[in-house]
Amino acid sequence: MSDTAGRTGLRGTARAVGHESYAFACMRCGHGWEQSYEIEHHTDARGEEFVLYVADGRVVPSPLSRPACQNCDGHVVRIMRAGQVSSVRGAAERRHRVPPAGPVEVPRVPGPAAPAGKPHHWHLSDLLHMFQRRAG
Repeated sequence: MSDTAGRTGLRGTARAVGHESYAFACMRCGHGWEQSYEIEHHTDARGEEFVLYVADGRVVPSPLSRPACQNCDGHVVRIMRAGQVSSVRGAAERRHRVPPAGPVEVPRVPGPAAPAGKPHHWHLSDLLHMFQRRAG
């Protein structure tokens, strides 16, 4: 189905349609998102040109005029070329991966040996002993 199917009224009279995508980052809450737009070029009854921005099938205000954050409705929004948000998210996901769980080796802490057959019960002072400086 084409993008022009089902259009009526003003939107069906576009003489040219362009496509643009932008990435946005809110400077207030840090939310990031991307949006693609169809930019419809029209001519009114007096012969003056105007454009309509269409996102997800709805006419919306120009994203360049006064964008609002989708998360907090803040208006301090940085506009970037498309792909910026998704590339940062991908890098963050790669950087913050949790390694797979597996056996963990516990380092041996030097200290008094437990009598044969009895487990040693560790005390905080035993563990901190190795970090204490000796006065010299």
